[in-house]
Amino acid sequence: MFEERVKELIAEFLEERKDIFLIKSSITPDNKIKLVIDGDKGVTLNDCIDLSRQVEHNLDREEVDFSIEVTSPGATEPIVNNRQFLKNVGRKMKVKTQGEKFEGTLLEVAENYIKLGWKAREPKPVGKGKVTVSKEKEISFSDIEEAKVMITF
Repeated sequence: MFEERVKELIAEFLEERKDIFLIKSSITPDNKIKLVIDGDKGVTLNDCIDLSRQVEHNLDREEVDFSIEVTSPGATEPIVNNRQFLKNVGRKMKVKTQGEKFEGTLLEVAENYIKLGWKAREPKPVGKGKVTVSKEKEISFSDIEEAKVMITF
């Protein structure tokens, strides 16, 4: 019953705030609620506070003792929701598929795939030496095992 009520309250918040989406939620047997949220334009501290209050103010601590923690995913966390790719268009990414790894700039997000682009040095078609060429790869969401945004300074 407690877990169902928490899920209802989260759903109500997400219905009001269409720009925010849930990445992960868990409720331990001792009623510790942990929520990880992200947003189309990122997540602010106030977004986390608003969701925390939505849940906390609509539950009765007299009935059930609980704690709640609302966070955003860390910068080094893998992308787990296809919607997260949209906000990272134009950023460098590492994408791991079955047996292959790609590093490149996220160029496009489509319904079923992402497109990465990068530069590579290849032998000239004629003569000695190498030439820089642009490469692109469409990677189906179903083939992605892990994707991370590369942090550059």
